[in-house]
Amino acid sequence: MGPLLIWALRMVDDFAEDILTAWADSRQLRERAEQTCGSSESKAALDAYLGDLLACGLRLPTFSHAGQRAVANTYIAGITGASVSQVNSRLRRTTWLDYKLQFPGPCPLPTPIRGRIDGQPWTEHLDYAEIAGLMRHLGTACFIALSFLTGMRPGEVLGLRSGCCPDPDEGRPLIHGHVFKSARDEDGNHVSQGQMREVPWVAIPPAATAIRVLERMAPDGGLLFDAAAHDFPLHRPYPGSLSRATVTKRVEDFITWASALATASNRAREAIPADPHGAVGTERFRRTLAWHIARRPGGLVALAIQYGHMRTAVSSGYASRSRDGIHDLLDVETARATADALATLHEDLAAGTGVSGPAARRAIHAAAHAPAFAGSIRTARQARDILRNPTLAVHDNPHAFLMCVYNRDKALCHRLDTRDTPTLNRCVSTCANIARTDHHAAQLTAQAGALEEQAASGLVPVPLADRLRGRAAAFRDLVHQHHNARITTQENPV
Repeated sequence: MGPLLIWALRMVDDFAEDILTAWADSRQLRERAEQTCGSSESKAALDAYLGDLLACGLRLPTFSHAGQRAVANTYIAGITGASVSQVNSRLRRTTWLDYKLQFPGPCPLPTPIRGRIDGQPWTEHLDYAEIAGLMRHLGTACFIALSFLTGMRPGEVLGLRSGCCPDPDEGRPLIHGHVFKSARDEDGNHVSQGQMREVPWVAIPPAATAIRVLERMAPDGGLLFDAAAHDFPLHRPYPGSLSRATVTKRVEDFITWASALATASNRAREAIPADPHGAVGTERFRRTLAWHIARRPGGLVALAIQYGHMRTAVSSGYASRSRDGIHDLLDVETARATADALATLHEDLAAGTGVSGPAARRAIHAAAHAPAFAGSIRTARQARDILRNPTLAVHDNPHAFLMCVYNRDKALCHRLDTRDTPTLNRCVSTCANIARTDHHAAQLTAQAGALEEQAASGLVPVPLADRLRGRAAAFRDLVHQHHNARITTQENPV
């Protein structure tokens, strides 16, 4: 899911302006072609254009239709000033039918390419025949960004309207929209059309950008995912917003397109891999958000340093509601992460792995409970039962090469408050909640070796090399302390 989010954000942040401008250029070109009446001057301009193609062996603008190449009559009419009927009449001749097969070419729009990937233009040009598809992909990318980065349900995203996220005077933007699953009237009956949400969602910057892009695609005051507005290029008068089935298919189409672009850009490593669980669908985004927040608190998505600390932003958006929705998902994923950490520790201890650190005995005691709930966390209630048990609060922190056996009275990551969970990106080396296994010690040894190799390479300034050696020495000292103090379950530590 990570590569999918990366490409969606690239689309929204880097490519959107090019695509929206090219779409406007293509509409102007089409209108010009459709409104032009044939004249002797337009016929002469068309003949001159086609004559140049023949004389120079240039490619004829075409597009793919039903698996075959078709001449882009409207495009040619638009760029030459001829009428569509004049182009049709001229290109029906056998000469051009053969030429089309021998020299098929693109339909480049005059739109300048300003979007970049690592400083390079993301595409050579935008094609008249492909711009409608790119507009569909852009709308899909906005859906992915909003679903991934706000914690909204699919129906809530699809129900957003233009103007739902006004620019704030201060603080983060807020998204005002409808809720559907929990919408009830005074008698407790479900309200199918939804209700305005009392507490707005928090819009971190990429989500707000996605809304601004959608507002340029949707009618004023209308649905951001208005089905007619997103029916490119025909804009047939479909009612309501895009259906979830349509969005699901478009997500798969976006994945195919992004992977093809990655390959064409010599960035095959950034292609979106096939999902082992099948089609991504529309529900998986908020669940994946919860998974990352719960399991990768030191990682890119969960910490979301560049997004303004997503956990705080997303959670605060739900703070005034009963504890459901995204909080339930966060609880379940956090509890599952705890269960997985304990299960792994239990297996390691049974195999003779040693543990050290001030919280080593508490870690071993917690691991003894792992078999009791392995694979049994299916509901938010089960998750909260685990999270409320302070003896099970074990959080693996591979980025710091340690485990946190959390006790908020001992925690140094929260000096001024008493939170129920640690802040793993603020681990303090003298904290009494730290425990390390032999695996962490091995990782420290490997990291120390890598730092020493970098310091000895001669490629870094001397002061930096000295700092690298100092850090490596500190890592090796931690390894030495671990091996001197490690205990195992065979030593009856409890």
